[in-house]
Amino acid sequence: MFLSGGLKSLLPHVLRRIIRCNRLSISNTSGMAEGYKQANVVILHKSLADDFEKFCHANDGPLPLLYRSKPGDWKCPPLSSDSDIRTDCLQYRIYEHGACTGSRKSLKEYSEQLKDMVTFYLGCSFSFEKAVQNANIPVRNVEQNCNVSMYKRYYSIFLLTPWILLNCQTAVPCYSVSTFCCDLVVTMRPIPESKLEAAVIATSELKEAHGAPIHMGDPGLLGIQDLSKPDYGDPVQLYPGDIPVFWACGVTGVEAVINCRTPLAFTHSPGCVFVTDLKNDNVRVRSSREIPQVHCISQDPLHYSIVSAEAAQKIKTLETLIGIDPGDRGIIHLCRQDELLKACLSISHARSVLITTGFPTHFTYEPPEENDGPPGALAIAAILQALEKEVAIVTDQRAMNLNKKIIEEAVQLGILKRPIPLLSYQRESADSALMFLCENGNPGRPRFDHLIAIERAGMAADGNYYNARKVNIKHLVDPIDELFLAAQTIPGVTTTGVGDGGNELGMGKVQDAVKKHIKNGDVIACDVEADFTIVAGVSNWGGYAIACALYILSTCEIHDRYLRKAVGFPRLSKKTVWLSALPSVTKEEKLLKTLVRYGVRSGKTASLEMEVDGLPFYNTHSLMIEKLLQETKQ
Repeated sequence: MFLSGGLKSLLPHVLRRIIRCNRLSISNTSGMAEGYKQANVVILHKSLADDFEKFCHANDGPLPLLYRSKPGDWKCPPLSSDSDIRTDCLQYRIYEHGACTGSRKSLKEYSEQLKDMVTFYLGCSFSFEKAVQNANIPVRNVEQNCNVSMYKRYYSIFLLTPWILLNCQTAVPCYSVSTFCCDLVVTMRPIPESKLEAAVIATSELKEAHGAPIHMGDPGLLGIQDLSKPDYGDPVQLYPGDIPVFWACGVTGVEAVINCRTPLAFTHSPGCVFVTDLKNDNVRVRSSREIPQVHCISQDPLHYSIVSAEAAQKIKTLETLIGIDPGDRGIIHLCRQDELLKACLSISHARSVLITTGFPTHFTYEPPEENDGPPGALAIAAILQALEKEVAIVTDQRAMNLNKKIIEEAVQLGILKRPIPLLSYQRESADSALMFLCENGNPGRPRFDHLIAIERAGMAADGNYYNARKVNIKHLVDPIDELFLAAQTIPGVTTTGVGDGGNELGMGKVQDAVKKHIKNGDVIACDVEADFTIVAGVSNWGGYAIACALYILSTCEIHDRYLRKAVGFPRLSKKTVWLSALPSVTKEEKLLKTLVRYGVRSGKTASLEMEVDGLPFYNTHSLMIEKLLQETKQ
């Protein structure tokens, strides 16, 4: 009998011959015939073949199709020169009407039935292990001499009402075709945190071996509660500093066979795949802007996202554009690099977003609101609607009627597709914020998974709320800050604050700089932090930049694939809808006129003119919108 130690360097045809003779004492082919492609196997009746091929093309992340045989053809000339699919896998499984009825070392006894069956050879993650090792990344399951861990059971968040989210038992579904429907199966490989980006780069172009990962970080975000209990394969030990990284898995095809309930089907046993004669050397040369980047977007739970270098650079340019300081307030000292990128990556993964705005700086007028904030908030809401995310706005009770009218006008003007739920928050007990954010106050059942504050009055260290002139306006402000404080205690709920002076909700992250560099900063500085702090010359610009950045992320193929976990078709067909949701000079001009009509004033001057923060709309705000759009669309 051959042991596993000397098999890594064997040529595939030699390895298949040894397997065919049943002379191996190994349980899987991970690490075997290094550098050569391996293939998962699904064998179905010819009447199902066309639908299964469509199913593979619709879900090419887990099911990259290498070859489809003709009925009764036991060979696969494009993949190997001398193979026989009846004998050349380590082990097979037999499925009858969806139930596994046994396993075999050979399918020769089924030769008569196989004459009417078609074999599908599907890419396998074992194929990329050598590429990962070549990038100086350890492959833990090979080191530990065991099969890779595979998982199929998930739960994820789904929408119950337009603003309520619940965690319920469900799945990451594949795109269904006819009788083929199932949930995604994933493999997990522990990767040292310092090697995450290298692992993504090493695998992203190996699309016939599942390509880049579909999730990096806390397994609970995929609903996997216990890594030590895989559904297929073996548990793989994580070493200190390792991050669980998940790839789409070809065993998804096995699940599709089970759900199809066809009278007879065969598959490889998970981990016992077919070794081809093809090398993994057909990787195209990428431009530097196509190289994927990895960014951490949450620590609790730990979560990383992927974006192309080109998309990331565009968003960094947006951040630079909005970071100018037309009011000469010293905001350059508040800016933190890449906050826009990380915030928007987090928002991109969100399913339901809560937005708040409103800074009643004009306390002697009715209404006291300024016109910096609402336009930026609606720009964010518009793109979120276009991206089919749920969005709600929370505002001061006294301003509900005003905001309702503004939202109705925004729908009439074509800025919003439909009205946005408008909420208010009052503190009635110690757990009011938790009750507002979570179903029955349960942190495991959040209604929203991202909170955004844009030009929203923020609480200072003494518990008061101050405008830039150091006037206390607490009597006009509801304690919405408490929602951001409560969000810090809810795993999976992240927050973003957008401001232009340091006294806005979320600016607590930069309060030291505010106290040092902003006029009256020692008094007015907001004390409440957000996970991400976006500083702009005018807060509306921050809202426009968020909308543009979300569009850039949505049109980034690398990010789109990661979002949909490599199942279904790319969402890029909706690009026109997303583009139409972006702010424009025309839309923002009409909205500002509406605000003026309702008595909402410029923040700095209290003027009821076409200006924001004392800056004229034409040739200042309009020019900024044009610059942001130009960068976004190119």
